[in-house]
Amino acid sequence: MKRRASLGFLALLLKAPTTLAASSQASIVAVRVWPAADYTRVTIESDRLLAAKHFLVDSPHRLVIDIDGLTLSPGLRELIGKVKADDPYIAGVRVGQNTPTVVRIVLDLKQPAAPQVFTLAPVAAYKHRLVLDLHPKVEADPLLALINEHDKPPAAARRAEAAASAVNDALEELIQKIERPALPPAPPMPPVAAAPTAPKPASAPEARPPAAKAMDSLIVIALDPGHGGEDPGAIGPSGLREKDVVLSVGLKLRERLQSNPNIRVLMTRDADFFVPLHERVRKARRVQADLFVSIHADAFFTPKARGASVFVLSDGAATSAAARWMANKENAADLVGGVNVGAAVKDASVLRALLDMSTTAQIKDSLELGSEVLRQIGKVGKLHKPRVEQAGFAVLKAPDIPSILVETAFISNPEEEKKLRDPDYQDKLVDALASGIARYFAKNPPMARKRSTAL
Repeated sequence: MKRRASLGFLALLLKAPTTLAASSQASIVAVRVWPAADYTRVTIESDRLLAAKHFLVDSPHRLVIDIDGLTLSPGLRELIGKVKADDPYIAGVRVGQNTPTVVRIVLDLKQPAAPQVFTLAPVAAYKHRLVLDLHPKVEADPLLALINEHDKPPAAARRAEAAASAVNDALEELIQKIERPALPPAPPMPPVAAAPTAPKPASAPEARPPAAKAMDSLIVIALDPGHGGEDPGAIGPSGLREKDVVLSVGLKLRERLQSNPNIRVLMTRDADFFVPLHERVRKARRVQADLFVSIHADAFFTPKARGASVFVLSDGAATSAAARWMANKENAADLVGGVNVGAAVKDASVLRALLDMSTTAQIKDSLELGSEVLRQIGKVGKLHKPRVEQAGFAVLKAPDIPSILVETAFISNPEEEKKLRDPDYQDKLVDALASGIARYFAKNPPMARKRSTAL
């Protein structure tokens, strides 16, 4: 009897390492792929922190990721089917058990990439996340992209016709009142003596990209649909997501504005992907935008809150507790969306420097823009506050660009959520935003500038 008990105890001891090893393995919660022209993100969500190593292989281009403490599972295999044929960066995925405790993922790449691999701690509804970001090795010229985008045929001629026939069309007012004068063929020369002097050698012309020269006499407006990708933003009572609404409004507003041949629109995102706050500011500054408009849909603890709001940057304290709360909430978007902290340390320093550079003039211009937009939005629906509010929004910290953040409505209010879902109501919001922008420019014509992508 004792011998039989001893044998049973020995069997348990022999089985223990296997049991302990199994219990130490992480479980996959979900896998997600967010393709975009800017970059493609792959997210592996798990119940435990994952440790990963990666390296690149050429001929053909591949990214290899070895994940420790993991066994192959159906959840991980789902990654293969998540990659779409039109993904700009990933051609295919292979997943296999490289060693008993290491899973190897191989991403076949369509182009050379600059990968970032990092982890995110649990936040909001997410558990641990391992993130694989595939960025292009050579960043595209945003000015050239704007020109190419404008050369495409309009997405809906119907909207352009409707805009042209609108009473007191604000963009028509913009065309008539604030067209910039054409740039002279050469910079003005200082006065010279009557006797002609020998011409200087032709080796001194300024080396500027053709795209930059073509954009000098145009108005560039940066539109920033908030949230995106891993960050859904606020979610309404029936499940409407802020990131989807503001993207729809942003795309419609781009079409509306670009019906004017003197305007180009930069979208910080034109699809469902995450853009860090500092990158939104950088995108606008790279094309030296004349305006920056960030589009959001508000939420609050109770469903009774309602109405639209407009915010600008504050150089001190927020104008109200609600404005301070809203800024803190929007500034936390990077935590949910998933920013690479290692790569963002330098960018955070840049943002702090930008805030120091923010001038009284920039805030004054932003307040004027915000007031014009707020007046027009007030004709469409209820306003939450009758004046423009100020707080320390990170996304408004471009020191040289008048910038506003528009909360179009409270998506947490059932009635306003229903309006935000309605395409006709979105069209009214777009008309109000476009009118406010045009009226601001009518009073504050932007100066022609020499654009560069050096920022």
